Amino acid sequence: MSLFSYQTFKKLLFKLDPETAHTLAGLGLRFSALCPPLNKCLTRHYFVTHPSLQQTLFGRTFQNPVGLGAGFDKNGQYIKAMPTLGMGFTEVGTVTPKAQDGNPKPRLFRLIEDLSIQNAMGFNNKGSYYMLQRLKKINFFDYPIGINIGKNKVTPENEALDDYEKLFKAFKDYGDYVVINISSPNTPGLRDLQNESFIKAIFAMGKKITTKPILLKIAPDMTAEDAIVLCNTAVEAGADGIIATNTTIDYSLTEHAKDFGGISGALLTEKSYTLFRAIAKELYGKTLLISVGGIDSAEEAYRRIKAGASLVQVYSMLVYKGPLLIKEINEGLITLLKKDGYTHISEAIGADWK
Repeated sequence: MSLFSYQTFKKLLFKLDPETAHTLAGLGLRFSALCPPLNKCLTRHYFVTHPSLQQTLFGRTFQNPVGLGAGFDKNGQYIKAMPTLGMGFTEVGTVTPKAQDGNPKPRLFRLIEDLSIQNAMGFNNKGSYYMLQRLKKINFFDYPIGINIGKNKVTPENEALDDYEKLFKAFKDYGDYVVINISSPNTPGLRDLQNESFIKAIFAMGKKITTKPILLKIAPDMTAEDAIVLCNTAVEAGADGIIATNTTIDYSLTEHAKDFGGISGALLTEKSYTLFRAIAKELYGKTLLISVGGIDSAEEAYRRIKAGASLVQVYSMLVYKGPLLIKEINEGLITLLKKDGYTHISEAIGADWK
């Protein structure tokens, strides 16, 4: 496997512009999905499942707790390939009602010294109709899928609810959960929607349209107190879960950062964990919690799980470490659970608060 290892492939990818490399990696995933022998081989090599890791959430079986975070599969083109990376679930999007090009290029940057990524993509995607057709094609694919939704850039703040209403209606019969994204830093004014009145309104509206679980994804750049208030408001309004966190605009984390876009990866690890832990201390046992942000090892994933995460998501660290990372996290979790005397992940979830 050494010649064809991800680290060998990464050397080639890193010679390319990040967005070009992303596109090339996506083409590889699409090819693997269309080639059953390759798909089967990769899945057998990377996909880890074990009775101690299996959970039933949202009425679906998650074979392992490590999934792909939103932002990579913006148009639902790689869903069938996700098991080949070892992912227990995937989250597609962010999808907007209408197709949009996103922000001007260049808009994706590697912060190699920091094992991080900075992006200012701006919800570039082919729109809800295209995503819907993709989901219809894999309607019988037995694999947990979340749909991350956001407003179009040109939609004024006072009309944002209309965009989310269109999206709830479009996907009311698809996917296993829906994520409200009002925390990306790359759509002007989007984070301004992280307020109590909008949260109440969007959940009241969404719950009337779909029976799918609805989750809220929050930014890492608010105070713990504000985040707790916002998440409590969401849960009281009907949220079925909280995802923490999105990318950060704290450019003081590194001297290598641009002054725009959001940072993810290793630089986000502690910031994301600290806010997640504060939220989990308040909300563990009241709603389902998903942690994302700089998770790069089984130990880090386990730290989030003990703090209250039922699931964790990975994206940027996958760029640096490849699919072997997902395998190592899942195998490591099995070992860590046994070491602590747990027979199932549910015993470890929220252990810090039990």
